[in-house]
Amino acid sequence: MTAEELIAKLGTEQKTHISHGGGTMEYCFKIVGKRPANGKYPVCMLLHGAGERGNGSNNGIQLIHGATDILAYAESEMEGMIFIVPQCPAEKMWIKAPWNLTEHTMEENPTKELALALEILEKEINENDGDRDRIYITGISMGSFGSWDAISRMNDYFASALVCCGGGDVKQAPGLVDMPIYIFHGGIDSVVLPSRSRDMYNAICAAGGKKAEYTEYEGVNHNSWTQTYANKDVLRKFFSHTK
Repeated sequence: MTAEELIAKLGTEQKTHISHGGGTMEYCFKIVGKRPANGKYPVCMLLHGAGERGNGSNNGIQLIHGATDILAYAESEMEGMIFIVPQCPAEKMWIKAPWNLTEHTMEENPTKELALALEILEKEINENDGDRDRIYITGISMGSFGSWDAISRMNDYFASALVCCGGGDVKQAPGLVDMPIYIFHGGIDSVVLPSRSRDMYNAICAAGGKKAEYTEYEGVNHNSWTQTYANKDVLRKFFSHTK
């Protein structure tokens, strides 16, 4: 589907964020349902993979994976939700490390792209009564690496995380022991090594964490996200947490 078709199908708004610190980022935005009883909307940010990066005119293509299922779940199972999908520019990445490495060390500061995405998240929370006790992040492939990076830097900010076929810096595991993290990977992934997810899960467990869950799909290559987001039980657990 084209960006225009995805926008029309899902009813999202195309927006542009202009940072006070310099830089711009395109993103899609939607408020689902009605205002919850407590007056605050749960917030979900989805970080897309490498194939959905932007060229300045295709804002919306990043909705192709995951967004349909997340929005359908929110509309049928949740009172309301703010949904945000930033678009990483072409040739850029949410983190600097290539995804074919066996390991990487988190940079001192986030990339400009991830910093802009987090600015967007904070902006929409402030402007639309987002619930700071129910902020969720999820990512696919390159976006999973970005999600791991974000939760490692801001481990008291997110209520939970759902990450598909990515990886993080295992040295950050002690800071993640108290966060519910749902980790998924294909067992024969030829793009991102399954060991990247296994290593993060094992490091969190070794540090004393008991809230991370790891699922490896036997015989599945890189696309571990389709069946993950289509599983309502997974989304129910992901969105059930409150800080």
